[in-house]
Amino acid sequence: MNMARSSFYDAPAARADDSVLAAISAITDEFECYGYRRVTAELRHRGMIVNAKKVRRLMRGNELNPKRRKRFVVTTDSDHDGLIFPNIAENKAIDGPDQLWVADITYVAIATGFCYVAIILDAWSRKVVGYAISRAIDARLAMAALKAAVAAR
Repeated sequence: MNMARSSFYDAPAARADDSVLAAISAITDEFECYGYRRVTAELRHRGMIVNAKKVRRLMRGNELNPKRRKRFVVTTDSDHDGLIFPNIAENKAIDGPDQLWVADITYVAIATGFCYVAIILDAWSRKVVGYAISRAIDARLAMAALKAAVAAR
């Protein structure tokens, strides 16, 4: 053989990343929220076997970052034209149960939307006195919680 020993043992050159980068770019354009793990799975689904670390490196180097999903849905509107009532319970001195009740309405995210929970607490013991759950946030929800609290005490 007329070949140098170093040429025989020389490692083959790595593949060009252009075709992989084009496929990654196409996937991230189609699925904007996909990170490198999902992009790697999609590449394998399309018949390209690429290491996840290489996909991550190419995505970072070419700024193909996924869009982040919004974590929270804003449900409170503090900038409204409605009346703002004073907090008359702010400076009350309480020394026993059932002297002051405080209430709040909150939402719980479920698969089909939101579910609202109205809770009435005893301010002294911080125990739940009454509550009500509804799919709609209206006066009936607050009244149901108040009726449950009165019935319990």
